[in-house]
Amino acid sequence: MEILDLGLIDHQEAETIQLERLNSIIAGDGEDALYLLEHPPVVTLGRQGGLDNLMVSEEQLFAMGAKVVQTARGGNITCHYPGQLVVYPVVRIEKRRGGIKKFFHDMEETAISTAARFGVKAARAEGRPGVWTDSGKLCSIGIGVRKWITYHGLSFNISRDMSLFDAITLCGLKGAQPTSLSVEAGRDIDTQEVKDVFKQEFRRIFENTPVAQG
Repeated sequence: MEILDLGLIDHQEAETIQLERLNSIIAGDGEDALYLLEHPPVVTLGRQGGLDNLMVSEEQLFAMGAKVVQTARGGNITCHYPGQLVVYPVVRIEKRRGGIKKFFHDMEETAISTAARFGVKAARAEGRPGVWTDSGKLCSIGIGVRKWITYHGLSFNISRDMSLFDAITLCGLKGAQPTSLSVEAGRDIDTQEVKDVFKQEFRRIFENTPVAQG
């Protein structure tokens, strides 16, 4: 698997890169890839909708330096901004045991174990996708799949500034509040440091998943 750091990159540009890789894998001449990056401020909508959970007008959002983008991932509404780690795995799952359900579980597990490396206890919450602490949602996950290849992925809140979430009902879940690794750890944590740890945990967890033979 190729692991690439795209830095701060526009959402549409990152999606184009994902789709180019996905099509390359479908054609048989590309290898799996893990993209780590940050986005400029943007509110994204999943296949389950989410525009009804935008709490400000698109004009107000634009004045905040953000925009709204429709995506092909699962889930509802969320947002991205500098200081949040976004991870896009473009990965074949056809022969991974457990299929998409196990892939989703392992993505959550990677975020949970990454948080633990910074002394933060996080976990799954029954009926609420993503990764949570006692204070709120730490990590959102929304996957797209085409021909048994994943794209899109997860967003992991790192910095203390989560003000863009004020513009939405988080993931369409009334009463849900965001939290971040820096808030939970009680200290400012650098996004690059989290990228490095996430890569290590991703390799550890995903390399231990058996591949079906035949």
